[in-house]
Amino acid sequence: MARHRIAIMGAGAVGCYYGALLAIAGEQVTLIGRPALRDAVRDRGLLLERRGRIELIRMDAATEPEAVAGADMVLVCVKSPDTEAAAQAIAPYLSPDATILSLQNGVGNAERLSAGLGRPVLPVVVYVATKMAGPGHVAHFGRGELVLGTGPGAEAAASILRRAGIPTEISSQTETALWSKLVINCALNALSAVSRQPYGRIIATPGAADLMKGVVAECQTVAQASGITLPADLWDQVERICATMPGQFSSTAQDMMRGRATEIEFLNGEILRRAHNLGIAAPINQALTVMVRLAEQRQA
Repeated sequence: MARHRIAIMGAGAVGCYYGALLAIAGEQVTLIGRPALRDAVRDRGLLLERRGRIELIRMDAATEPEAVAGADMVLVCVKSPDTEAAAQAIAPYLSPDATILSLQNGVGNAERLSAGLGRPVLPVVVYVATKMAGPGHVAHFGRGELVLGTGPGAEAAASILRRAGIPTEISSQTETALWSKLVINCALNALSAVSRQPYGRIIATPGAADLMKGVVAECQTVAQASGITLPADLWDQVERICATMPGQFSSTAQDMMRGRATEIEFLNGEILRRAHNLGIAAPINQALTVMVRLAEQRQA
């Protein structure tokens, strides 16, 4: 079977994890990320930590966007604030028939990428718990499923991912799934970041569950006013994540602990913007957004 050339643009914890699985399956993978990642992967390979053991995986790594040239499939994993810049950076180098996937938090990123590239982009809902444990060292803690939106190249992309052992489905309901994930992230990410606590400790703290339920309720009101029907069991999903991944810190918390900018404006901040435009009050999401902004200013 012919190898596919796959580029991971913005290879952090999510991109490195899926890139590692694709490389293990024999695909030709290039990680595009920070200089520390490039240097570590080129020197010794990528370390994948999972199931109590560490594997060393050889693959290519780069820092420049032109590394997407010749790729059959590009997984865009940049932070939401960098979406337009990433589109502009990779556009000149993309193969005409390359399939572009957006593996990003929040809603609307695939559309923003598509607008910047002038070509279709498949939205992807990512369900995985990972973190970078060091330069070129990704640790996996749970799950790993992907849900791809429908569109050109979706079936072929799903086939490649499935051959790598990545549970993948194609759905016409990715917008609802992305919204559902957004609401869950709104309930967990900012609290984990501001408190620097993992999910298990947060939900065990008196009053925290009621606070998170308030976040979910505000998000559901905004979603309904936006014409999005969300599943009725969202709070159950939040509780399940806290129970099954009690030691997990949110991606927002991980960014903050590394002194990096967070995606808060595309999580609770996204709900806050939409609520304002709709004339809806969202005081809990507003408070969490402001607290993360203040924490980011302190770090800066």
